[in-house]
Amino acid sequence: MIISALAFALMSSFVKYLSHFNVYQIVFFRSTGTLCFTLPLLLKQKIPMLGNERKLLFTRGVFGVISLTCFFQSLHYLPVGTAVSLRYVAPIFAAVFALVFLKEKIRPVQWLLFVIAFLGVLIIKGFGAEVNYIGLTLVLFSAVFLGLIFVVIRKIGNKDHPLVIINYFMVLAFVFGGLMSVRYWQNPTLLEFVLFLSTGILGYVGQLYMTKAFQAQETNLIAPIKYLEVVITIVIGAFWFGEVYNLWTLLGIFLIVFGLIYNIYLKRNDTKK
Repeated sequence: MIISALAFALMSSFVKYLSHFNVYQIVFFRSTGTLCFTLPLLLKQKIPMLGNERKLLFTRGVFGVISLTCFFQSLHYLPVGTAVSLRYVAPIFAAVFALVFLKEKIRPVQWLLFVIAFLGVLIIKGFGAEVNYIGLTLVLFSAVFLGLIFVVIRKIGNKDHPLVIINYFMVLAFVFGGLMSVRYWQNPTLLEFVLFLSTGILGYVGQLYMTKAFQAQETNLIAPIKYLEVVITIVIGAFWFGEVYNLWTLLGIFLIVFGLIYNIYLKRNDTKK
């Protein structure tokens, strides 16, 4: 999970570095790097690419493209650590959508934790450094669609292989990013080209090792480590981009992380019962 958190943090940081490029071009290269892994693996393992739950797979892909595009665009306006932290409110939206569409119950204490986490968002917006409404709106849109993705994947369940789910998302991102970036295309330097492809590779590595972590250990031990990504991106943002995180911003980030980690702990205990 530490490797996964580091990979995702580096991916977000590379996107931040490349934010002078149009967001569609970044989405295009992000998907290209990951498809270099998913397509060969699907062919090698002889897994049907179209899958079984095709409507849900397509829906997950569309939601993924919207969430990814909004998140990458938000990095143009927000410090990378702040953007990553704010996107982590997605489980709040996921829980609400699961309540509406899957009839899953939410305990009163979970609502309290969600309020604490969202209070962190309000503190970051109200008192944090360098937070503007455009970036905040984009990253919250990203979190909303990420929450929808969690629900769709839960609906798909074990009916489709994880590689098929990822591949649908990346193919749609590849087509969307490729078509939309034609008008805004800029030729990258060799370093920028390497960083572009690295976003896709790091995204795949992050997903792979996160999956391995959940397979190897209990959720309540592993899931909180994922939030190490927030710490890593804050450190990278401060040293690489010279970003400023005042005490209010750090307090807001702490409330988000605390609320969601404790929620994981409660859900895990409920599962054991």
